[in-house]
Amino acid sequence: MKELKAFKIFIFVFLAFSLTAQSQKVKLLNIDQLQERVKNGKDSTYVVNFWATWCAPCIKELPNFEKLGAEYKVQKVNVLLVTVDFKSKLTSAVEPFVKRKNLKNEVFLLDESNPQEYIDRIDPSWSGSIPATLFIKNDKRKFLESELTYEQLLTEYKKL
Repeated sequence: MKELKAFKIFIFVFLAFSLTAQSQKVKLLNIDQLQERVKNGKDSTYVVNFWATWCAPCIKELPNFEKLGAEYKVQKVNVLLVTVDFKSKLTSAVEPFVKRKNLKNEVFLLDESNPQEYIDRIDPSWSGSIPATLFIKNDKRKFLESELTYEQLLTEYKKL
């Protein structure tokens, strides 16, 4: 009986640590850090999706980015999911959302205070609406301000 109780405790502790280890920590990222990250990864293709936890089209397309990241990881594609939620929502909304959706791509919260400044720095044509996606490979850039199906995402990725 003692062995069974000890075994149950072991399983509980093991599962608790396993689940904790799998949920990723959402990091803060500003535009300068994003640009530095892309600059340092010249042999990679970056697909940077701007989204929010309250944006229905954004949430609908997130599985497409997860699929792209998983299927093309060997080809050095880096999918970065950058939420534009308020910084105050990091622990109350963003991190629980990421855990609930079991997102595997890197997730960041955009740490910028002036939307008009960061919008223009991402792409001058960006009106600020989300979802929006920036594709970067070497010196090639493409910016799309719309919800993307997996086929559209894959087509744009392969065009670079």
